[in-house]
Amino acid sequence: MLSTTSRSASLTITCLLAASLAGCNSTSTAVAPPVAAAAGSSGATPSTYASERFAPANFKLPEGAGCSGDVARFRAIMDNDWRSGNVGQSVYNQIIGEIDQAANACAAGRDGEARGLIHTSRSRHGYPAG
Repeated sequence: MLSTTSRSASLTITCLLAASLAGCNSTSTAVAPPVAAAAGSSGATPSTYASERFAPANFKLPEGAGCSGDVARFRAIMDNDWRSGNVGQSVYNQIIGEIDQAANACAAGRDGEARGLIHTSRSRHGYPAG
């Protein structure tokens, strides 16, 4: 049988857990501020965050074979998603770092490794194989 002190402590812990989980169900939508250009990006800064939900009419994926084509295409997709506000700055920075790692492997002649890195990054971040 639990003492009054133990029951009180258990109730307090239960209430704190419930309150912390309640924040996970928040439905408010915060507007993200404009983001600064990331290292390795084209240098363009979105003027309005999340202003577009699609690729612009002039968007064209780079062509190319092997790892260099895979790297160029995924970088173009990420730059477009960042510019349109469809990916946050921290995720963009992480993915660009992964793309840079693949680009270095590709430049060193390690095609299979580079393509594997691109495939892993795309899969990790929810981008279908391309």
